[in-house]
Amino acid sequence: MKRHFTIFNIPLVAVLWDLLVVYCAYTLCRGIFLALNWSLYAGTLTWGHGLGLFSAGLLFDTPAILYTNAVILLMLLLPLHWKEQPGYYRVARWIYTIVNSIAVYINLMDCVYFPFTGKRTTASVFAEFSNESTGEMLKIFGGQFLSHWYLVLLAGLVTWLFWKLFRPSGDGINGFNGENGFNGGDERSYRSLTHYYIFQVASLLLAVPLCIGAIRGGFTKATRPITISNANQYVNRPAETGIVLNTPFSIFRTLKKTPFVVPNYMSDAEALALYSPLHQPNDSVAFTPRNVVVLILESFSKQHIGFYNKTLRNGTYKGFTPFLDSLITQDAMTYRYSYANGRKSIEGMPSVLSSLPNFVEPLFLTPASLNSMSGLARELGENKGYTTAFFHGAQNSSMGFHAFARATGFQQYFGRDEYKADPNFHGDKDFDGTWAIWDEEFFQFYAQEMGKMQEPFMTALFSASSHDPFVVPKKYKGRFPQGESPLQECVAYTDYALKRFFETASRQPWFKNTLFVITADHVSQQIDPFYCTTLGNYCVPIILYAPGDPSLHGYDEEQVVEQIDIMPTVLSYLHYDQPYIAFGRNIMGGVAEDGFALHWLPESSSYEYVWGDYALQFDGKQVNSAYKFRTDSTFSNNVLGTMPSDTRNRMERHMKSIIQQYMQRMNGDRLTVKH
Repeated sequence: MKRHFTIFNIPLVAVLWDLLVVYCAYTLCRGIFLALNWSLYAGTLTWGHGLGLFSAGLLFDTPAILYTNAVILLMLLLPLHWKEQPGYYRVARWIYTIVNSIAVYINLMDCVYFPFTGKRTTASVFAEFSNESTGEMLKIFGGQFLSHWYLVLLAGLVTWLFWKLFRPSGDGINGFNGENGFNGGDERSYRSLTHYYIFQVASLLLAVPLCIGAIRGGFTKATRPITISNANQYVNRPAETGIVLNTPFSIFRTLKKTPFVVPNYMSDAEALALYSPLHQPNDSVAFTPRNVVVLILESFSKQHIGFYNKTLRNGTYKGFTPFLDSLITQDAMTYRYSYANGRKSIEGMPSVLSSLPNFVEPLFLTPASLNSMSGLARELGENKGYTTAFFHGAQNSSMGFHAFARATGFQQYFGRDEYKADPNFHGDKDFDGTWAIWDEEFFQFYAQEMGKMQEPFMTALFSASSHDPFVVPKKYKGRFPQGESPLQECVAYTDYALKRFFETASRQPWFKNTLFVITADHVSQQIDPFYCTTLGNYCVPIILYAPGDPSLHGYDEEQVVEQIDIMPTVLSYLHYDQPYIAFGRNIMGGVAEDGFALHWLPESSSYEYVWGDYALQFDGKQVNSAYKFRTDSTFSNNVLGTMPSDTRNRMERHMKSIIQQYMQRMNGDRLTVKH
């Protein structure tokens, strides 16, 4: 039986059609991404600029589509006549549908996760979840997909369309007979084997250089292969790179990348003269063996804490943390300009506990994670005889926390396993069903375990309940305010758990001999414009509370401080008398002009450095923008061209010195002082 020839039976035409279908799918995903994250862009995105971002996105879609469809391109353009069989094209159809469906799925997943990470997912995600079991991974990601059922339906529809629209389908191919061409000898098909091979080889020779140029982003020698940082040239602000980029491209371009490249900004002597991470003891007061308790609260942005937002929304904003508000007001020391060093939990840990900033990629996910590292636990445990322990209510291997705790000197680790083994609690009945033990119960477990420890001790707890999927225990449904984001109800619940923890701790004999440090790992789900800037996305509390020291109280509205300052501040407060490596500084009684913050902006692959009145943004080669962050809260006015040249020079040189020494120490495994 003869089949009629169609234009889609010409392999080159079929290739172009199949790629067009995938481009449409990527554009659909980009539209869904913008719709689900509209709150991040609504204030600044115009129709014209939005269309420009979508057009620029095609430049980044092209390499991703060509990478994922490389096998299909080869199969369709392979110049061999024996491939013109129905079975051959059915196999190609299956491969095409599967690989492109996977690409669509991960694009749609990033529509949900982008608000939490601030960037498109990169290859580091594989290392980030490497410690999770297959069952836990399926539960976490499966639960997320099911909670966004409309994306599941959309993904299924796109998969069906890939299958239906693939050409050639294999149904209209009768085979090549070497005489009259394929398709049963139809007169419009290829008239000879020679003509067939000439056309096929020509198509392949044309396609190869076009694909190479498209993947590189250009055809000239001067063109470097495009990377995720190239998206910056099409955006007005870093968050818009999420619209331009796609997730498959971001993953491909970050595979096997070496994150810590040492720049040659200046000589080593010059860098050390500007800044040194080596802290030498300069205090004649004897060491004071106070207990140290560090509480790292999941996603506790300043956005959600009433104390820091007294003027927000014309003074009507109440916040979701009545206990923390009361603690800060009455008994603690805190800071107006306090910042995180990263955007993920695994970036907050090294910053808070080891004074290691996060540049380029999370330390956890790089070869430098095998370096010898110090931290509060090691300095106090090995050199001052402290009992040290880390607490996190998830599975003990979750997120690599256990490994990091061990690497930085924590002697004990208390996770979900230890909680379940304690007969005073209810084991997995207190499991939240996704991540960890509920905060209220685990905080009580934490207080109880510290009561068993020999003093002095240094402990750290990482909370879990204020994490996606943002649920509270059934017994508390309706008790806490809902807010504008599901996260805020969970923040209110964790604040309540914190209140109960301090009630229990205050009855313990160790309580008044303890310095408490309260901070967040990172921000999440920012709402108000002030908190949606690049700097606002790092606004976390840093609270110091010593119930036995009433002098430690106040609200510093001048200093710029960040998480890496916690370790040197604590050690200075204890009058620690040993040298150590820390990239932060002591902020207790510090001089305002010495304070700085330096963090990595994943959405633009650049640094942000804050000092004095200015915030500079630096792409590793040049400063691109500057804002007066104290008065321009939404970063509306780039003042790079008008800021004093001596201020800019001082800031740029200091920042470069820090970056250069960080990279040197990471690559050279020089993060500790040998005592």
